[in-house]
Amino acid sequence: MKAAVIGAGGWGTALARVLAERGHSVTLWVRDELFARELRKSGENQNYLPGVAIDPSIEITHDASAITGKELYVFALPSQATRDVVSTLSPNISREGAMYVSVSKGIERETHERVTQIIAETLDVPATSTVALSGPSHAEEVARRVPTAVVVAGEDHDTARAVQEAFLLPYFRVYSSADVIGVELAGALKNVIAICAGMIDGAGLGDNTKAALMTRGLAEMRRLGIALGAEEHTFSGLAGLGDLIVTCDSKHSRNRYVGEEIGRGQKLAEILSSMKTVAEGITTTESARSLARLHQIEMPIVEETYRILFEGKDPREATNDLMTRNPKSERW
Repeated sequence: MKAAVIGAGGWGTALARVLAERGHSVTLWVRDELFARELRKSGENQNYLPGVAIDPSIEITHDASAITGKELYVFALPSQATRDVVSTLSPNISREGAMYVSVSKGIERETHERVTQIIAETLDVPATSTVALSGPSHAEEVARRVPTAVVVAGEDHDTARAVQEAFLLPYFRVYSSADVIGVELAGALKNVIAICAGMIDGAGLGDNTKAALMTRGLAEMRRLGIALGAEEHTFSGLAGLGDLIVTCDSKHSRNRYVGEEIGRGQKLAEILSSMKTVAEGITTTESARSLARLHQIEMPIVEETYRILFEGKDPREATNDLMTRNPKSERW
């Protein structure tokens, strides 16, 4: 299969490597021409995935014409940048019969759209030609062939299965799903909870606190997801519980890192100025809070996270406010 990966962060680079190892002809498109040259010269992504060689069969390019006519397009972009990049590339990549895969985990701030919706709308292609790939899968581990399981979700069964087959490797197991809404929302919303998990670590709270956060955070994810048309079981699967666990606990998690630094007393602006990568949970917190209010869904953890990130509330005060709310039934 002829495939193009759009975006050369750690995840895009790792997935280009997976596709090449699977035997596909892979082109890695890089937005910045200088960065493309650096990747070709060094043979590795020193900015985002140092120490991992890029398969020499992968074509690295800044030229949009080089990704014309592919069968499979994989978008590994920050969700807030996706519309702009896809719009720019549209004349080269919009074609009948192609399959479009989003591996981003966010919700567009202005429109509240999921990334597969942005892709289909911007390229003017059927929603059935788009799928979402998500799950507990840090690029740093996938690139080093650490056994990983993910899920690919699409409205069209044949498209989802074709993408599933395209990525399957002995160390990269892919399941299929028809719940695109649930898979995308779970992948985005767990980043908000991961920021909170980092705050707990940074503030020196405990395992009990983090376990409570993850459990009740999952309840909030499920609650909003169902209101937006997702299937409940998805939130107990790889895209939900699986990704929540790894993102809340892993040293590789950018969102957990942001929360940890806030828990230690750092300001959000200072943290972001020192980061090369994007923590999707920050903008997702805004989107999730807006959606919760729009649909009248109770999401107290998301609400408190918003107040910490954007209103300067102290994490310990937010924790106390959550713990002293009126008694509730555990039912989500």
